[in-house]
Amino acid sequence: MTLAPGLRAQLPTVVEMADTAKEIGSGDVPVLATPRLLALAEAATVRAVARHLAPGETSVGTRVALDHLAASPLGARVQVGVELTEVDGRRLVFAFEAHDERGSVVGKGTIERVVVDRARFLARTTR
Repeated sequence: MTLAPGLRAQLPTVVEMADTAKEIGSGDVPVLATPRLLALAEAATVRAVARHLAPGETSVGTRVALDHLAASPLGARVQVGVELTEVDGRRLVFAFEAHDERGSVVGKGTIERVVVDRARFLARTTR
């Protein structure tokens, strides 16, 4: 595992009905759902470290702080950017920020993940 602060990834998306609060059930309006914003940010963290993990390793989410600051309607283009800001052994801390096509900040926060051995992790979850 060769992980160091500064690793980055971007994940663009266009808000579709399946991404909305109304569809996911986290609200009743057709705008980007907060849980979907979080899922996009987590996917970007996975993308940022994927090539830097040893064979058989993966990372799992352990903590999130998220501020959802602006609504993104159907058809809005949203880009989530993440940066690895801290590595403490197997613990990884990412900062993320999501912007729409106008440059407005849609959301921001931090995500913590832990690097684990995939097989051992899965063996523990099937008890």
